[in-house]
Amino acid sequence: MGAVALYSGLGLWHHILPIDLIAILATLVGGYPIYKEAFQSLRHKQINMEVSMAVAIIASLAVGQFTAAVVIAFFVILAEFLESYAVETGRETITKLELSAPKKALVIRGGREIEIDAQSLAVGDHVVIRGGERAPADGIVVQGSAVVNQASITGETIPVDKNVGSYVYAGTVNDSGTLEILAEKIGGETVYGKIIKLVEEAESRKAPIQKIADRLSAWLVEFAIAFSIITYLATRNIISAISVVVVAGACGVAAGTPLAIVATIGSAAKKGVIVKGGRYIEQMDRIDTVVIDKTGTLTFGEPVVTDVEPFGDCSERELLQYAAQAEKHSNHPIATAIVRRAAEMGISAEAYSTFSYVPGKGVAVRSDGREIVVGNQIMMKEEGVRLTDDITAKVTRRASEGKTTVLVAHDKRVRGFITIRDRIREGSREAIEELKRLGIRTIMLTGDNKPAAEAVAMQIGTEVYAELLPQDKVELIKDLMATGHRVAMVGDGINDAPALAYADVGIGMGGGTDVAAEEADIVLMTNDLSKISETVRMSKRTYRTIMENFYGTVIIDGIGVALAFLGYLNPLLAAVVHVASELVFISNSARLIWSS
Repeated sequence: MGAVALYSGLGLWHHILPIDLIAILATLVGGYPIYKEAFQSLRHKQINMEVSMAVAIIASLAVGQFTAAVVIAFFVILAEFLESYAVETGRETITKLELSAPKKALVIRGGREIEIDAQSLAVGDHVVIRGGERAPADGIVVQGSAVVNQASITGETIPVDKNVGSYVYAGTVNDSGTLEILAEKIGGETVYGKIIKLVEEAESRKAPIQKIADRLSAWLVEFAIAFSIITYLATRNIISAISVVVVAGACGVAAGTPLAIVATIGSAAKKGVIVKGGRYIEQMDRIDTVVIDKTGTLTFGEPVVTDVEPFGDCSERELLQYAAQAEKHSNHPIATAIVRRAAEMGISAEAYSTFSYVPGKGVAVRSDGREIVVGNQIMMKEEGVRLTDDITAKVTRRASEGKTTVLVAHDKRVRGFITIRDRIREGSREAIEELKRLGIRTIMLTGDNKPAAEAVAMQIGTEVYAELLPQDKVELIKDLMATGHRVAMVGDGINDAPALAYADVGIGMGGGTDVAAEEADIVLMTNDLSKISETVRMSKRTYRTIMENFYGTVIIDGIGVALAFLGYLNPLLAAVVHVASELVFISNSARLIWSS
């Protein structure tokens, strides 16, 4: 047909075949979504891919490239369909979460079981969860036992036993048995509801790199239109000019970047890691230092008795009985550890007549005129208990090993001591080693005394800063960031919240407080520290994928524009190159969905 037909006035119609009319009609009707979006973009003074493709289609029709116009419109619509499909696939995690939320609940009211809509549940309801059913609320088991699959909340693949007193989360599945729980949180207040909300919010937030992708996309479209004009002025070849507009663009980047981020947020959620936005995926790729709170994070935060050493004719059971009798009404973690150890050995604590607690030192009780003192060396001296050099040396040696030693005296005489230590979480050392393999420096922070902190640090293989107040932790993070380090802070308590908020990325542990989870940018739904390195790897893979799309787009566009300028590409071939490259980059991002 050629451009000559355009300038033959009404004679143009004598050169158009019926099949060409069909092509024109198909392009105008089928390309309507493209024209509509292009028009809306121009109304908002924006130039995007739809604008350039609309220009290319109309220009192709104007010069008689009817087949090219049809192919461009078809490929653009096909690419947008595939892009939409890929994005929806990336959002499948949130979709599955929403669909799997229980719609009905079986509750006990008026002494009988009745089925109600889950939305009608109230705090305080007694909810029955039978085998194969999902829990509709967060609550405490008040009757029954069962094996519950918590994968939807924590990412754990192994079901856990639930008995009276256990906590059950909404959305978890009762694999076997029957439970009756007392509902404490319902609807959006449950952990399950908050996960859905967090993931939805995260998917709507643009990461800095996504904003760069949008700017690159707009810049490439503007460049393509401008260079097509230059091409026409230089070559006087309208076909080459149209081919430049068709071949250039950043659809792959514009679509592939949010798809990569959405896919990673979804994949992380399936593994029990809630990332609150694409920004933090990008930040985690750059992290070079991970600062970790000790108590409750690297350790359980629950001291346990490790050694019971009686002196002279006093037996281990007698020593524990003295200690348990003095500590049974104290809520101090050390007292709890002693009472628990005594209970495990079947030792019952006798009553006492008077009780005296001295903060930071210990306790003293009187029973039947006899005194029991449990505490440190200062407490012993203040209560008139004599300490030998041998006893002092033993206490000092254990303190240097990071152990807390509690002396037990009866009738002004030391009967022995009990050694207590916080247990290190299983897998802590392996998690630290994995971070080191990723080239990340690890630092443990704690308010504990230096010997105890150094003992833990030595076992797990990390640097340590001890005897820190919450503000000291913030100052340390500030110093690290001021020297150019990218810092992630991991914590679980209220006193960690300021440091979590100040760090480049705050990571809250699943067993921590609501305050820590609120301040955190990433929340681990379990206390599995290996999730940190896993999140780093996901972030690096995501960032690498996005950069592959960036550079790939620039290279292909550069080659395509050059070939179009030289006349080696017509609009039809340019459309094929453009859409093929877009599909390659969308598929590259989609790999993050399928590899999760």
